[in-house]
Amino acid sequence: MKSLSTEAWHWLGRELDTWAETGIKAEFWWRDDDATEPSGSLDRLLGLSYEWNIPLALAVIPGRLNPGLVEFLDNRSLARVFQHGFAHQNHASPGHRKLELGGTRGTDQTLADLEQGFRILCQNFSDRFNPVLVPPWNRIDDRVVARLGDIGFSGISTMKARRHAYPAPGLLQVNAHLDPVNWRHQGGFLGVYPAIAILIQHLIARRSGYRDPDEPTGILTHHLAQNDAVWRFLEDLFRFLSAHPAVTWLLSLIH
Repeated sequence: MKSLSTEAWHWLGRELDTWAETGIKAEFWWRDDDATEPSGSLDRLLGLSYEWNIPLALAVIPGRLNPGLVEFLDNRSLARVFQHGFAHQNHASPGHRKLELGGTRGTDQTLADLEQGFRILCQNFSDRFNPVLVPPWNRIDDRVVARLGDIGFSGISTMKARRHAYPAPGLLQVNAHLDPVNWRHQGGFLGVYPAIAILIQHLIARRSGYRDPDEPTGILTHHLAQNDAVWRFLEDLFRFLSAHPAVTWLLSLIH
């Protein structure tokens, strides 16, 4: 009898075969959060990007930026920089879920922080910086979203299938859908079967029109928090997806 893990890979292949048979491409993209400085884990992450020729959107925390990261990314042509909030600090009211972009801070103050972070990343990364905001903990006050265009953002990325392609005028939302880290259990691995099931569910929802078919399926990683089981899964996943003719990886989501 096949294991659940083996069955999961089989059904992912079957779903991608269906995409191929209908002549449409299954677009994927990859985002990694919490980058601030060079590290062995970040080097390992970029090694996966190079090995499988997969573009990587690196969500950098501008308020914690180590200048060494700029040089570290110099020759990494597949890496793009997104803005990960400002300092990744929690400003939620007591008893509420963690939130940097809202909470106890007023909208104007929050936007001032984001604008400062935007300038930092523009100055340090130039064309490598894409004006896309990744809110820490994937949460943001709607009043802040409505004014992101005033700063210069043209994109936003949180988690799970988007409800609207444009949550504010000129602001395209492209989310991640699979995070293989099990945050509820000491940051271990979610497991092969549950992780692949999430991918299959989003692919089916896109193909059937139940979810926005134009939103690419996003994979979210956290290079600083992943254990060996997560790293092994990512290697297997990238190998599997990159070998399938229906899969295409997006280099840039938003210009």
